[in-house]
Amino acid sequence: MFLEPLSRGHRSGWIEVITGSMFSGKTEELIRRLRRTQFAHQSLVIYKPDRDTRYSVDKVMSHDENSLESIPVKKSENILEVPRDVQVVGIDEAQFFDMELPAVCEKLALSGIRVIVAGLDMDFKGRPFGPLPSLMAIAEYVTKVHAICPHCGNLATHSYRLSDETETIVLGEKDKYEPRCRVCYNMGKALDFRAMNNKKNGKDEKEN
Repeated sequence: MFLEPLSRGHRSGWIEVITGSMFSGKTEELIRRLRRTQFAHQSLVIYKPDRDTRYSVDKVMSHDENSLESIPVKKSENILEVPRDVQVVGIDEAQFFDMELPAVCEKLALSGIRVIVAGLDMDFKGRPFGPLPSLMAIAEYVTKVHAICPHCGNLATHSYRLSDETETIVLGEKDKYEPRCRVCYNMGKALDFRAMNNKKNGKDEKEN
C-alpha cells in the first residue's frame, strides 16, 4: 500500500508514477490517491488525453467504473495551464501523451505541485511505451501494479493484443486485450483461445 509522503511547505512538489499492464488497477490506484487528497481538502485537477474516450469523454474511469471528473487535453503542454492554487495534479493514460510530458511534470513539481501519473509501461509488442520510461526515471515514487494472467495465474506484466491490428495505439478493452505473464505472452496465439475458436468455427463452416 502506497502511503503519501509528508509535505513540508509550498516547495515540496514531486512526481509519482503508477504503471503496469492493462487490467492491473492503475487507474483504480490513481483514483484512490486522488480521493485521499480530496478528503484532505487539497485543490485538485485531473487531466487525460482527449483521444481516450472508451468510458467517458470528461472522466477518469477505472474498469470497476469508479470515476472522477477530468479535463481532456490534446497535448501535454496544455497541462501547464493548471490554475495557480492547485496543489495536486492527476494524469491518466500517460502513455498516450507526447514525449514532452516528463518535462511538463518536472515543471509542475518544481512549482510545488504533487503530480500523480498513471499509464502503461509497455505497448502490445512489449516495448517501453511513449513517455512512461522517462517519467519513471525522474519520479520520486514509482509503483508497479500487476494483473493476473488468465492462463497460468501468475502475475501479469504484459498486455497481449487479441486483435490483428498492428498500430501501436489501438483503444480497446477485454475485446482486444488481455493481461499475460512473461511466459504466456511469449507463447503468443498458441494461448489465444479466441483466435483458436474463430479458426475452428471457420473450418466448421467450410466443412458444412
